[in-house]
Amino acid sequence: MQFERCVLDGLDLSGLDFSGARFTDCAMAEVSWERARLQGTEWTGCKARQANFHLADLTDARFVRCDLNNTQWGRCKLGSALFSEVRLSGAVFQGAQMLGLTFEDALMVGVDLRGMSFRKQTVRRLDLSDAELGGCDFRDAVFEGGSLRDANLKNAQFAGADLRGVDLGGLRIAHLAQFFKNAVISAEQASVLIAELGVRVR
Repeated sequence: MQFERCVLDGLDLSGLDFSGARFTDCAMAEVSWERARLQGTEWTGCKARQANFHLADLTDARFVRCDLNNTQWGRCKLGSALFSEVRLSGAVFQGAQMLGLTFEDALMVGVDLRGMSFRKQTVRRLDLSDAELGGCDFRDAVFEGGSLRDANLKNAQFAGADLRGVDLGGLRIAHLAQFFKNAVISAEQASVLIAELGVRVR
């Protein structure tokens, strides 16, 4: 199945089988995909803000250059799925099955990724400003750019992570000892953190 420039805004497509379908430049704001079969689907240039993917099967799905702001992904299957050059601000992934899930070059301000594992992954240019990252596992991950500015990092793990080049604005010295032990940051990042204590580094 192939859908190109289709207008699906507001439709209830719950429980339907779209396995292997390709969606290109489609408008699908506020669509309900709850419990839908969406394995191996490809989504390119779609506008799907506030769509609901609760309990859907999106194993091996591919999302490229899509607007997915404020979408709901609770308890869906996202094994080996890819999100590239997408907007996911305000999206909620709590309870989703995410083994092998990859995000890259994504705007994810305020996203809820609680409990997700990025262990030993390369994290490429993700803007996770103000994100809910409580309990996430970033151990031994390598960050290539991106932002963790003002993110909630309660109980997140960063041991062995390479965070050089990441925007760590809003991070406190206390967080370094609690969550970032054995992580790698740059001298410039360290200077910024120390400056927040009112100490000058020369």
